[in-house]
Amino acid sequence: MIQATYEKPKTLLKPMNVPKKLLLGPGPSNCPERIRHASSLPMLGHLHPEYVAIMDEVKLGLQYLFQTRNELTLAVSGSGHAAMEVAIMNVLEAGEKILILENGLWGLRAKGYTERIGGEVVSLKKSPGEIFTLQEIEQGLSYHTPMVLFVAHGESSTTVLQPLQGIGDICHKYNCLFLVDAVASLGGTTFLMDEWGVDVAYSGAQKVLNCPTGASPISFSSRAWNKIKSRKSQVPSFYFDINHLANYWGVDGKSRSYHHTGLITNVYALREGLSLLVDEGLEVSWKRHQRIADLLWSSIEGLGLELFVKEKYHRLPTITSVVVPTGIQWKQVVDYIMNKYSIEISGGLGPTAGKIWRIGLMGGNATEQNVKLLITALQDALQQFRSSL
Repeated sequence: MIQATYEKPKTLLKPMNVPKKLLLGPGPSNCPERIRHASSLPMLGHLHPEYVAIMDEVKLGLQYLFQTRNELTLAVSGSGHAAMEVAIMNVLEAGEKILILENGLWGLRAKGYTERIGGEVVSLKKSPGEIFTLQEIEQGLSYHTPMVLFVAHGESSTTVLQPLQGIGDICHKYNCLFLVDAVASLGGTTFLMDEWGVDVAYSGAQKVLNCPTGASPISFSSRAWNKIKSRKSQVPSFYFDINHLANYWGVDGKSRSYHHTGLITNVYALREGLSLLVDEGLEVSWKRHQRIADLLWSSIEGLGLELFVKEKYHRLPTITSVVVPTGIQWKQVVDYIMNKYSIEISGGLGPTAGKIWRIGLMGGNATEQNVKLLITALQDALQQFRSSL
């Protein structure tokens, strides 16, 4: 008998120990029982008719979530980062220009990725926590004449909410595609893809939808799809080529064929997350997230703390940023709340690292009870570390 060269890892002979935590950071969020149960349903083949039927239901749910009639609406096999890559690489060819509205980490990520595929990047920049006006955007489009405009609707690193109304019309005036990162916002605040003239939008499953990371929503307008069909070069990734994904998801009018093995149980979970959203209704979800955010904001200010985004109407309802007070170490508070209360909150990211805490109340986690639990834990932590100053 042939002997293995290396011994088996003894840790894998023991059951996993996964503690229960309340995830009130910027994501992922806690998965409800219905979604966890859906993830445990029997495996199907990636082209079995029963699985294809589930994929079709997911497409319908995603069209409702994005508020679109776009045929090219599906879930990418990958996290929100994967969806960003699919969005950019399919509509932009090497040498073509993208204008990035940069006011946090996600503009920087889009910039870095575009440079990797040979795109030309120009940016409009604002300080973290600030938004772009329609006038500033039109001036940028007029001067730079890009092929694509990128903006994060909910910039989770700063928790600013960029107004989108009117941007699509301006983009199309300059023959530019309008591409939106909606990872932190979709489902938790108003998003009207068709009405606002958004050409490409993507999100993640682990935020408002409360699903495991893995199957990420994305949608392309007919304008964007026509741009893809007229490419002079191949999409640089086979795995992320939207032409192949469109066929696998049954939206190109042809018989489905094998492209990759889909994330079958993740798609089950996404279907159930969309079902929960449909049960509640988008308008109700938008209003609930805003109501809970208002409660959180007033409670934070009641502790004598300062909200990072000053203008209320520019705050993302799903994720809130709080300025770390002078003399307090942000990580001490985060660790204290986790160790004593098993509640996760997060620090800043990118340009806000070390300056803020970020608190996420998304999907089923957006409740009055969770606000109360969080405020109790935060107040305790502040008293603990202020007393030691």
